[in-house]
Parts: sequence; structure tokens; C-alpha cells
Amino acid sequence: MTSTDRVPYPLHLDVAGRRVLVAGGGPVAARRAADLVAAGADVHVVAPAVCEDLRDLLPRLTWHEREAVAADADGAWLVHTATGDPATDGALAAAAEERRTWCVRADDAAASTAWTPAVVRRGSAGGDVTVSVSAGRDPRRARALKEALGRWLDAGGAPLRAGGREPGRPGRVTLVGGGPGEVDLLTLRGRRRLAEADLVVVDRLAPTGVLAELGEDVEVVDVGKTPDHHPVPQEEINRLLVEAARTGRHVVRLKGGDGYVLGRGGEEVLACRAAGVPVEVVPGVTSAFAVPAAAGIPVTHRGLSRSVTVVTGHDALDGTALTALAALEGTLVVLMGVSTLPTLAAGLVAHGKDPATPVAVVEEGWTPRQRTTTAPLERIAAVAAERGVRSPAVVVVGAVADLAATVGEVAAARPSSAPAPEVVAPPGAVAYCPGG
Repeated sequence: MTSTDRVPYPLHLDVAGRRVLVAGGGPVAARRAADLVAAGADVHVVAPAVCEDLRDLLPRLTWHEREAVAADADGAWLVHTATGDPATDGALAAAAEERRTWCVRADDAAASTAWTPAVVRRGSAGGDVTVSVSAGRDPRRARALKEALGRWLDAGGAPLRAGGREPGRPGRVTLVGGGPGEVDLLTLRGRRRLAEADLVVVDRLAPTGVLAELGEDVEVVDVGKTPDHHPVPQEEINRLLVEAARTGRHVVRLKGGDGYVLGRGGEEVLACRAAGVPVEVVPGVTSAFAVPAAAGIPVTHRGLSRSVTVVTGHDALDGTALTALAALEGTLVVLMGVSTLPTLAAGLVAHGKDPATPVAVVEEGWTPRQRTTTAPLERIAAVAAERGVRSPAVVVVGAVADLAATVGEVAAARPSSAPAPEVVAPPGAVAYCPGG
């Protein structure tokens, strides 16, 4: 059989504690040595000089400062040749063959008895999912395939969770900010953590469409809250996260927006840490900025606003807070503020805010049902009531709110087949509707 007819037999090797020879001191040898050191091999580099990357690996490998000879293959489980001299590499490959040792030649893949594939590692912190990619003697094609597979795995294209719980393996919690609602606005790391999950604890405003991609054996617990209705108290959610992780599961807490922006994520992290449960935070795209953007409203804009303040609309604000907010020259963004909009608007005016200040209320941002209602501060509560504005919605107070009628809705805020989101303005104002 000729070299071109050979079909390689794929195999992953446990080289931990085993002697491996790397002949050569350049960048190729450094890459091979780095991977071997990471795998725990007893690496011996033989070369008169070594590059900086190899020096950085000392003393985790042994460097023999001389030319490589056939006897260096003695006792080696694996040989890598990358001297840059075909004659030397050939002699070392022949010595490895005599000793029945596999040899990877950097200079001549066809003459090798082993090949290093392009590798994609994903999974838990240890990268316990390894995909090896080989494309014959075409390393560029192998690298392109590797990159494509990496993007696919990062996007949650395949389940990365272990098939069963390993005895004694500690559980963990990952707090994932899901973004403003659309699945494709969830971060790559967030999707990867969902692909690794055993249990997902999800909020009402999280991108629930991504749940359809989970494996059938992944448990999903809905703890969704609506205004004035909290079926699962926060303390119970904290307890659920901790107890599930203590059974060895990877628990993903999937929240809308960003868990650290009025999302009580800090409370959940502190509960996990107090219980000794490992916890990771994956930031999300906060709805405080993303939902206004979907309506064509930048929360900061040159000449209009150089700052932005985010507050919750759940809690009533006292006179001191209202006075401070009314004095702001930038943008005020209110989350969960539909029910308290009349009180907030009246309070801001009463404490010195210009009644003519533009206000926009964006309902169900980044969905086909998105709708924007605009009016001056003194009239926004009445206009919103007339229009039947409902949660979830984001309220934007400030000069930038006028841009909803001039910049318009972001086209990417909805599927191309969905109806155009609606911008509603009071009589006498200009309303902008995409496509109309």
C-alpha cells in the first residue's frame, strides 16, 4: 500500500508521565511541546538552541542542548521531529521505526507513522470534550474545519454535557444573562454553558426559545415572575440552585437581560458562595440598553446625552431620589416601570423636571410585538394608558427619546417575515413606522 492509499486510524493517547522526544527548537517544536506538557508528558527537547516559546516551558520539560541523534529515541513512547533538516528528521524517523515507536514528522506527513490533528476542546473547565479533525495531508483544510466546528459548538449546536453524573464530581452553578429575549442575542458563552447544563432554572423574560435546543434529559424549572406575582420567592430560588448543585449537577440559571442589572444575580451568587458551591457569571446584553436600541434610541448621543442612569420602577421613590433624578441632564432608563409610570412621571415634574422632556415606552423589545409609545413627560402616563401599554416594557426619559421618531426601529429587531413594530406618538407629533 502506498502512502497516498493509507487510511489513518484515529486514536487519542494518554501520554501523562510517558517520555516523548521532540527534536527541534523552533516554533513548530514549541507548539508540539506545549500540547504535550499540557497533557502531562515527560517531554525531552533536543536542539542546539530553542526559541522563546520553548524557553517559557522550562522547567516543565527537559532541554538537551545539542543535535538530536538516533539514540534519543530510546525509551520514547512518541517522537516528534521538527529540526528543519530533512536528513536529520528522516534518520530520527528511521530510529523510531526500528524501536516500534510512532513518529510525527513536521517536514513530511506522508513519511510519518502518526499525525497531529487539528483539535477543538470544549466542555467544562477542563475541556473534557475533544474533537480531532484530520483532512489528509491538507492542514489548512483541517484548521478551517476546526474553526467551523468550534463556532458550531460555541453556538450551542451540540450537547456538551456529560452523559451521566460522575461520582464525587462537584456540582456548579452558572448564572447566564440571556439578553433582551431573542435567542440570537444570547452570548456564545451563554449558549455553550446551556449545552453543558443538567438543570436550567429559567425566568419569564429569558430567551425561552433556546430551551428547545436542550437534550430531552435536561431538567427545566420555570421560576418566572410577573409584576406583583412571584410564584417562587427569591430565597427559594437560591435554595434550589444550591441544593441542585450539591447533587453534582451543573445548574444554569437563565435570566433575562443581564443578571447583575436589576436582576438579583448578586444575591444568587452570594448564596452559592456562602454554601461553598462554585459559581460562574456569564454577562448578558442588558435590556436597559438593548431595548431602547431596538426602538432606534441610543441611550447616549452626542449633543443630547453624555450619561445614562438605570433605575427600577418596582419601588416608590422618595422626594430626595426624585429631586436627584429630575436634576439629571442625561438619560433616565426605567426597568419594570409600567405600573408606576404615572407616579414616576408626576413625581419628576413635581421635583423640577421639564414637563416637555421627551419620553418613550418600548414594549416587548426585540420581538415581533415590539411597540414604542412617545409623549412628553407630563402626558406620557395618559398616552400610555390610552394605548394599553403593558409589561414588559422599558421607559426612556430624556432628549434621546425623540430619536425613536427620527432614527426609527432597528430592522434586526424582528424576523423579516414579522410585521413592522409600531411607533405611537400623541396627536401633532411625528410617528415613524418602518416600511410605511
